[in-house]
Formats: sequence, structure tokens, C-alpha cells
Amino acid sequence: MGIFVQMGRKAAKSLHQVEVFVTLGSGMKRVVVTGATGQIAYSLLFRIGSGEVFGDEKIALHLYDLPGMEKGLEGVVMELQDCAYPFLEEVRYGSDLKELFSEVDLALLVGAKPRGPGMERGDLLKDNGTIFVEQGRVLNQVASRDVKVVVVGNPCNTNALIAMESAPNLPRKNFHAMMRLDQNRAMALLARKAGRSIGEVSPLVVWGNHSATQVPDYPNASIGGHSATEIINDLTWLQGEFLTTVQKRGAAIIQARGKSSAASAANGVIDHVKSLYNPTPEGTWFSSAVCSDGNPYGIQEGIIFGFPCRSSGDGSYEIVPHLPWNSFIEERIRVTEKELLEEKECVEEMFV
Repeated sequence: MGIFVQMGRKAAKSLHQVEVFVTLGSGMKRVVVTGATGQIAYSLLFRIGSGEVFGDEKIALHLYDLPGMEKGLEGVVMELQDCAYPFLEEVRYGSDLKELFSEVDLALLVGAKPRGPGMERGDLLKDNGTIFVEQGRVLNQVASRDVKVVVVGNPCNTNALIAMESAPNLPRKNFHAMMRLDQNRAMALLARKAGRSIGEVSPLVVWGNHSATQVPDYPNASIGGHSATEIINDLTWLQGEFLTTVQKRGAAIIQARGKSSAASAANGVIDHVKSLYNPTPEGTWFSSAVCSDGNPYGIQEGIIFGFPCRSSGDGSYEIVPHLPWNSFIEERIRVTEKELLEEKECVEEMFV
């Protein structure tokens, strides 16, 4: 039977370690979450700790936040302890990136600077760029050599690009920006419009950038085994309200609740990680923004772009080829590609 053990403060004052449950056996999945006192992380950490994501595999959680956030982190750790999760073996927390990124198998980079009033997108890219340059460099130094990195902090595609370029010794294809929230939004909207259950809607790819230029691919979606365009015989809605609602959903949530998406974003992270670590069902895919090098769709290389992906269940993936584009989809894909290339140009001076 497990027992709770409280570990003392490490030599580095910015790192704390708690053995949450001591169990028999060796080896565990080490997961770091940045911005660990934030809203998304609060909805995320307990689902990881519960064993929902990795089943009966033991877990070590590393919680990173900025200096000065230690009391908040302590409170989160107390709650994790009080949940008595049987597979949560260890929790580390603090503001020392090198200690908290050490040997991690999965890095969920949630924390980022939000866009302030009057701030230009280029300014936000550069401000966040310094954060993700540092995090990429530290991952490059101390993380597992096969670490999977999922960037959630916005603008997530280009933040992921910065982290990837700052970690030249790690595989480029191990870097992701989360598009799963966009996929979930699009699937839910199709289900509501069709009057069907969400389980009847096939996963659909959201191409490009996690921004207002993203392209939810309704032509390649199906509902109840039939083409979505057959079930929803309303091209005006599919090319108009459907597209813009998915693109602007985040802004609509901020306007409605005064805060950005939190629980749904955390759920998107969970779904994304599950898709990486479970085999993708035959004939389907999941959305992820990944490195465009060598992609089968002619997207310019060297950006992080939303593609249809599938996994064998070991954390790796391949881009699903040969999904057809109609002229409407292709035109919008070129717009989102152009936006990502412009973002890259804004931050290229930061690359290693």
C-alpha cells in the first residue's frame, strides 16, 4: 500500500519535490507542464494525475511557473496529494527550468504572455519568442532525447517553431502546436447543425494556423458514415457561418465569460496526447500542427502547420497523405500558409 512522503527543499530553492505515492516498480512517464498555476493547467493536471491519459503507467508531474508563484504551486500540489491518485508517483514544482525539464518524456508548454490592449501580433510573437527560445534550449540540454513537445501558449504554431529551432539536437517532428481544440470545436458544430451525436462525426483536419485563418476541412468530414456535405446540404452555411464560427470561437468565449478558453483547451491537450499514445483507428486521423518538412501537400517547409496525422500509439505520428482539396479549401489554405510564413519572418532572428 502506498504512503505519502514529503521531501525537503532541494539545494536549488526554486525546486521542490514531493513523493505523492511510493509504489513498487521502476520507470514512469515524466510530464512537465508550464504555466502550472494558470487556468488551463488547473483543468489539465488532475486529469493527467488521475491516470486518464497513460492508463496504469506511473506518472511524475513537473510543475513549472515563474518565480514568485511558489505558493500557488504549493496549493496545486496539496490538491494533487489529496486526490490520492494511485499512479501519480512524484511531483516536482518550482521555477528552475533546467531542473523541471530534466529527463521529461512529454513537455506541455502551456504558459505564454497574453496579448495586451493595443499590442501588435508581431510584438506578441517577439515577447513570447524569448520565452520559447529559453524553453527550447533547456529542453535541448536536459530533456529525454525523444521528448514530445506540445505547445499550447499562443501564438502556438510559431511558438512551437521557435522552441523547435532552439532545440537542434531534438527530432523536429517531435514538436507540436495544439490544433485539437479547433478540431473538437468543428466536430461539435457539425453535430449540432446535423442534429446528430458527436460520436457520429468523423475527426476532421483543421489545416494551418491556430488563428482566425485556420481551415476546418468540412469536405473530408463524414457524419454517420455519409459525407458531411450530404448530411448538411447547406454550402452557404458550411463555407460561411461554420468556418467563421470555428475560426473565431476563442474570441467569442472571451467576450462571453471575460476569460479565455480553459477547460476546453485542457481537454484539447488531453485528447491530443491520447491520440499520440494510442493507435489511430484505421481510415481516420487527428489534427496537429507539426513541422512541414517533407510534407505531402506542398506546404512550404520550415513552419509548424496543421495537418491530418495518425499514430501507431508510441508517441510518434505520420502525416496522412492524399486528402483532396477543393478550390474553396485550397484558397484558404494558402492564406493560412502565408500568415505562418509572415510570422516566421518576424521571429527568424531568434533562431539558433
